[in-house]
Amino acid sequence: MSVTTAAYATDELPGETVDAVVIGGGAAGLNGALMLARSRRSVVVIDSGTPRNAPADGIHGLLGLEGTPPAELLRRGREEVRRYGGKVVTGEVTSAAPTAPSADEGEPRFTVTLVDGSTLSARRLLVATGLRDVLPDVHGLAEHWGHGLVHCPYCHGWEVRDETIGILAVGPASVHHALLFRQLTDDLVYFTRGSELDEDTRARFAARNIRVVDTPVTEVVAAEDGDIAGVRLSDGQLVPRRVLAVATTMQARTEGLDELKLPMQDLPGGMGRHFATGTAGATDVPGVWVAGNATDLSAQVGASAAAGALAGARINADLVAADTEAALAAAQRGGRSETGNGATGNPN
Repeated sequence: MSVTTAAYATDELPGETVDAVVIGGGAAGLNGALMLARSRRSVVVIDSGTPRNAPADGIHGLLGLEGTPPAELLRRGREEVRRYGGKVVTGEVTSAAPTAPSADEGEPRFTVTLVDGSTLSARRLLVATGLRDVLPDVHGLAEHWGHGLVHCPYCHGWEVRDETIGILAVGPASVHHALLFRQLTDDLVYFTRGSELDEDTRARFAARNIRVVDTPVTEVVAAEDGDIAGVRLSDGQLVPRRVLAVATTMQARTEGLDELKLPMQDLPGGMGRHFATGTAGATDVPGVWVAGNATDLSAQVGASAAAGALAGARINADLVAADTEAALAAAQRGGRSETGNGATGNPN
């Protein structure tokens, strides 16, 4: 088996309870798993294989990895997690639920069920499911996502510099969006699409030579080469554009997680919904942490990876505290504790 094939292969689920299950195999999930595996914790990553940035040509704004294809970064990440004994399983989680605490210490326990019916027991969970971008309902728009249609000036800005760019407004957030993209091109058109735009903002746009179009947008027109040719208006006019930018509605991926009853928060203006977390991704549910875009909707790859690493470290610290309490209790009973090194598994 080649190195590449091995990196994308799926590992077998362990039969014993593991220290941690990571739900989501993106930058946050893999970095969290890496921290846990390097702390000699038994950790399993469940990865559905549908990363948010899959359509992108490269990762940007990440020092030392600038321009790396997203799939290549994940390939390296899987290899690194496995290097330290972690497992990466290809699958989709249909249920993650608390189960009865451990008999001796009353520790949290969770059962994770995959779409094929297989199950896995864990002491702790790291939710790193990412988010889903919801696009405006404009005919012909979605097919250009990740190429001619972009959302982040820091992720894609340099690559679309000096192009004819159009902003498809979705609400107040689009005003800030337009000013950021104006830094990248002298030819910017703002399509209001029925959103409010006060006179002060119009004056600011005029001062920056941002053209405002109030006529409704009916469709995005593709060129013969498949790229964007322009935006068709309700009066039949075609406004030529090569790139479109839109502030998407960002929704944390919550499929299969309902039984955890994790608290959620809404962003203002209907911009999105995410898991509510505290320091280092801790949640109100004992034993569960969240990292990456599932809780920080605006985080780029570097920030998501850093959050995953921090959450992984906190999970390990929590497990260390639990193992120490178990060892103390066993010593006081005159027995011997079997908890500790996750590399050899942990009792139920």
